[in-house]
Amino acid sequence: MGHRIQALLGLTALLALLAGCVQQQVTPTPPAVALLAGDALAPVDPALVTGAFEISGSSTVYPLTARMVEEFYVEGSRSQIDVKITGTGGGFRSFCGGDPVEIINASRPITDEELAACRAIGREPIGFQVGVDALAVVVSRQNTFVEALSFADLVQIFSGRYRAWNELNPAFPAERIAIYSLGVDSGTFDFFVEKVLGDKLLLPAIPGAVLSEDDVELMRGIENTPYAIGYFGYAYYTDDQERLRALAIDAGNGPVAPALETVSDGTYPLTRPLFIYTDRQTLQANPAAAAFVSYYLQHASEVIRDVGYFAVSDVVSNDAQKALVAALR
Repeated sequence: MGHRIQALLGLTALLALLAGCVQQQVTPTPPAVALLAGDALAPVDPALVTGAFEISGSSTVYPLTARMVEEFYVEGSRSQIDVKITGTGGGFRSFCGGDPVEIINASRPITDEELAACRAIGREPIGFQVGVDALAVVVSRQNTFVEALSFADLVQIFSGRYRAWNELNPAFPAERIAIYSLGVDSGTFDFFVEKVLGDKLLLPAIPGAVLSEDDVELMRGIENTPYAIGYFGYAYYTDDQERLRALAIDAGNGPVAPALETVSDGTYPLTRPLFIYTDRQTLQANPAAAAFVSYYLQHASEVIRDVGYFAVSDVVSNDAQKALVAALR
C-alpha cells in the first residue's frame, strides 16, 4: 500500500481522537450566517471552530476529504470529525435514512431514488463538486504484456466472457484473468458499470472475482497478482505507481492514458466529478459542519493535485460556493 493513503487512513482518526481529548477553552463555532460576507463566503478560521460532525461515503473521495480534515486540524480546529468509508451508496443510505451523519463523500451524483428517500425524511440534499477523478484501470507492474484496452475489451473481461488473457490476444499468456472490482455499494462501481459494462449484474456473478468497497484491499491484491486487473480512483493509483501500471483506454478514438493533460483536454474517457453532499437543515443546525464545508470549497484546489485528483474549473468552484451561500442564508 502507498505511504500517502496509508498515512491518511490513520491520521484522520488520530487527529479526531486528539481533538476530542484536548481540554481547552475555545471560542464556540459562530452561527452559519457568520460564515457569509455579503453575497460571498467569508474566510474560515478553523481555530474558531469546535463541535462534532460525521462524514461518510465514498472511498474515492475519502483521500481528499481526509486531507481537508487534516488541514482543518493543522490550522487549529478543535472539532471532533469522524470520517467513515461506506461507499457512496452506503453513505446516501445513511444520510437519506435519517442517520446522524452530516456530510457525504460521493463519487457520483445522487440518484432519483436516493433523492426521494431524503425528501421523505425532510432532507433536501445539496451537492458540491470538489474535484475531478480519472478512473484508473490498472494491472500489476509484473504484467508486462498489456498496455492498452478498448471498451469492448473491458466488457469481455469484466463480464467474465474472457477467462484467460490469451482469449483477449493470442500473444498474451494462457493465464486466468484475476478480476478485482469495487463493490456494489461503491459509486465507482456504479460509474464503471454505467460507462463501460451497461449491466451491474455481470460483475458479481463472475467466479473468483474480488469485490470490495476497500480500495486498499484491491490495490494489495492487484499489485501482488501478475495476471490481475482492476480499477479505482486515480489517487489510489498514483499512491502505488511503483507496483501498479495504469492502462491506456480506447473509447473509439485511440488509446489514451490518464494524466493531467488528458483530463484537462477531455480526451481520457473515464473522467468523472467528485462531490460532497449535505443539506440546508444540517448546515443551519450544525455550524461546525457548515464551517468545514465552507473551508473545503475554498481550499480544496490548493491540495487536490497532491492528493492525486484534479481541480475543478473556476466556474465550477464559483458555482459550488454560490450554492453554499444560498443554503446558509
